[in-house]
Amino acid sequence: MSAPFGDLAANHGFSGVVLVNRGDETLVSEAYGYAHLAHGVENTIDTRFAIASGTKGFTALVVIGLIAEGRLALSTTAREVLGDDLPLIDDRVTVEHLLTHTSGIGDYCDEEADPPPPPTPLLATSADYLAALDGYPQVSPPGTEFRYHNGAFAVLGLIAERIARIPFADLVRLRVTEPAGMTDTAFLRSDALPARTATGYLEDGRTNVFSLPVVGFADGGIYSSAPDFRKFWPALLDGRIVPREWVARMLRPHAAGYGLGFWLPRPGVVHLDGGDHGVTFWSTHEPASGLTATLISNNHRGGGPLLRWLDEFLTKA
Repeated sequence: MSAPFGDLAANHGFSGVVLVNRGDETLVSEAYGYAHLAHGVENTIDTRFAIASGTKGFTALVVIGLIAEGRLALSTTAREVLGDDLPLIDDRVTVEHLLTHTSGIGDYCDEEADPPPPPTPLLATSADYLAALDGYPQVSPPGTEFRYHNGAFAVLGLIAERIARIPFADLVRLRVTEPAGMTDTAFLRSDALPARTATGYLEDGRTNVFSLPVVGFADGGIYSSAPDFRKFWPALLDGRIVPREWVARMLRPHAAGYGLGFWLPRPGVVHLDGGDHGVTFWSTHEPASGLTATLISNNHRGGGPLLRWLDEFLTKA
């Protein structure tokens, strides 16, 4: 463990976990801060944390799995599956548009809005999310611009549920986490977190329970651990989640350094991240070297300088 990294964590007030490995070799394995402040429960390497938009990669895999089975197509329109629901979505919007953030639909959780949207803590079911997504007019014609979009992935979750006819959380479990051996990854209620799971904290010291949906959905909010992401990336590349030919298509740039559900920050590197009130998640994998780095945090400070240190470390490793 590099002393400067430990100093950064202490000076920044970091609360969370950092895990870096190259194949079976562990390079960095550190936990800082508290999973629960009031009870003095310290974070450990296998503590579970909310990962916000890191969930989008799992959603993409569920959808691509259905496509690989011939039950959907990239060219399937949202309207074909949604019927009369969400009528303001342009009839030309396809699954591919939604996966690549180029749908142009209105966003119920627009991170670029000024002021930002208010918290939506009462969301817990598909019906709740369907209601929350309604009423937002199309912003631009489909396929004309890249605009990072939470609502698009929530719509993908609704589409996947209707095609598979089982709840979205079960789709993720059956199609992603179980094949990858990710035993600590699941959608949990933020107001009833089990043992070994970190509560998120805001800048004023309050928990984030009133700032996030009660239960996450296809656009974000699943809980996971750093060791589970050590399992995830090899499982993805080995074709244990979706066929390898589809993995290759997902990790091909489509728009603005983005594939199908995954960021592609530089050649030969694939990445997932997420951030929300009291949540920071960052996981990067380099298939050629087998190098994986994951940082997860449960306080308002997030990764900050630690993320910069990790990125520099990965470019030099």
